[in-house]
Order: sequence, then structure tokens, then C-alpha cells
Amino acid sequence: MWEQIRSNRIRSAILVTGMALILLFLGFFIGLAIGSWVVGLIIALLIWGIMTLIAYFQGDSIILSMAHAKKITPADNQRLFDVVEEMKIASALEKMPDVYIIDDPALNAFATGRDPNHSAIAITSGLLQILNRDELQGVIGHEISHIKNRDVRLMSLLTVLLGTIVILAWYAWMFAFLGAANAGAGNTSSGRSSSRNRGRGSGSGGGNGGGIQIIAAIFALILAILAPIFAQLIYFAVSRKREYLADACSALYTRYPEGLASALEKLSRSETQLKSANKATAPMYIINPFKKKGMSLSDLTSTHPPTADRIRILRSMAGGSFADYEKAYIQTKGKGGVIPSSSISSTEGDVPLRKASA
Repeated sequence: MWEQIRSNRIRSAILVTGMALILLFLGFFIGLAIGSWVVGLIIALLIWGIMTLIAYFQGDSIILSMAHAKKITPADNQRLFDVVEEMKIASALEKMPDVYIIDDPALNAFATGRDPNHSAIAITSGLLQILNRDELQGVIGHEISHIKNRDVRLMSLLTVLLGTIVILAWYAWMFAFLGAANAGAGNTSSGRSSSRNRGRGSGSGGGNGGGIQIIAAIFALILAILAPIFAQLIYFAVSRKREYLADACSALYTRYPEGLASALEKLSRSETQLKSANKATAPMYIINPFKKKGMSLSDLTSTHPPTADRIRILRSMAGGSFADYEKAYIQTKGKGGVIPSSSISSTEGDVPLRKASA
């Protein structure tokens, strides 16, 4: 999977750069609205830089704290630790992830961390109670894949960028109105002065600066509306693409696609909302934590691909390899797959051991 990891890193850099550009454009027009585009860019860069550093070094701790996750030991839940260790070995992950439990009846799980050596898996108490061993293996294999493929670092960075853009968008509203008001007042004052001095041959160009500020304020307002929307669509698109790949990896690690398919089926039937989830962290979970009855998960703004499609692909697999998943994906979706050809050929015949169901 090294080619896929390298590809993820390249796409990650492009996507993070794209969101950073949205952020800089927003800062630029905020700066124009307040009279200095340089100041706007500096503010945007400072906020982005500080939040990115915090996300890289403390992002996993922040996300786990937001989820009210509690770190456990093998003595707390030996079955869970055994399954995590099995999937760690099957995936050839360098280090055993820390294990957390979220005390919530909702059914969900997520992985976080900046790299495989600093990673964690969190699972709700509700999910632990309802899954059998094969289903638990499928879910843990899915989350281990996100760690293995460096998805969790990308999602942490995008979470920070999205949060920064939302913060700046809020300030854009304030500064845009302030700039427009000041420019309007300046134009009124300039107009009065021009009227008094018209007989003495004075010019009337004093309102040009105010006109520029009004235009800048309008652009700032437009960006304040559109920037968070565009950023969130990028965020969701990244998340949805990686969910399919994580499903494929889980099938490879367990060699039993039905385990994850059955787990996803149970998750999709549950209507219990996860109390600690929010819009920024939603794409990190194995299934949309805001799913409601009758809600279309194929909607453009959904954080995850349609659960029904994911289940159908897994149950259409003839075996547990990448080649089997790729074929099932193409048959189900009617378009190109998600697995690189080199990864398909390199994993043929590589069959990890899977313990029998308990």
C-alpha cells in the first residue's frame, strides 16, 4: 500500500493547499474591507499557522477530549484489546494504537493521531455491546486502515483549516459591515466637502477610497458565505473517498468482508445520535453520527458515502482481497474503482490470519 500512502500524501498536500488558498482569499478581502490587505493576509496566516501546529501536536488529544473518550487497559476489556492487536498484526502497523471507549449508547467508532506511532482508536460502549467478534474485527480493521494510510492526519489538518475558515468567515461579516459603514460615512463627508469647495475649483475624487472599501466589503461578504461551503465540500469529498478504501483494507485484513458489512448494517439501523459529535469531527467516524431516519446519505453534503452502497460492495466480494473489492466496487457503482493496480497485484496471496468467532 506504499503507493496508495504516497498518493494520499500528494492529494493531501493539494487539498490542504486548496483550503489554505480559500483561507488566504478570505483574509485578503477582510483586509481590504478594513483598509489593508496585508494585515488581512497576516491575520489569516497567523491563525492558520497556530491552529495547524496545535492540530499536529495536540489534535488527537483535543478530538478525544471532545468525544469524551476514556483510555482503557486490557483489564477493562480484553476482547477489544485482542481484536485491536490482531488487526495491528494483520495490517503490519508499527505500533499498537491506544484504545479508548466513549460511554454512549450510540453506535460508532473513529481513529485519530498524527502518525502510526501516535494513534488511537475510540469506540462507543453501545457498539461494543451489540457487535459480535467478526463484526468488531471489521470495524477495528476499518479504523486501523485510516491510521495505516495516514488518513487521520489529513482529516485533523482539514478539521483545523475548516475551523479556521469558519472563524474568519464570521469576522468577515463583522469587518465587511464595518468597512461599508465607514466608507459610506466617508463618502457623505467627502460629498459635503466637495459641494462647499466646488465654486473654488476643488476636485471631488475623495470618495474613490471609500468606493474601493465598499467593493471589498461586498467581496468579503460573498466569500464569507461561500468559503465555508466550498471548504466543507472538499472536506466531505476527501472523507467519502477514503471510507471506501478503508472498507477494502478491512476486508483484506480480516479476509471476511461479511463482518464489516454486518456491522455497518447494524450501525445504519440505529437512530441513536452521538451526543459528543460535531460537524467538524463527523467525517472521522465510521458512519455519519448525524444520520437521521429518512436522511439521504448520498446527499452532496454528507460526510460519508451511502451506507447501503458500502454494504452492497462488501457483500458482492468473492473473497477478501483488494482485487475482489475493486471488482465489487465497479459492479456496484458502475465506474472506476478506488484501489491502485499495483496495490492489487502486490497483495494477491497475502492472507492474514483471522481468529474464529467467539
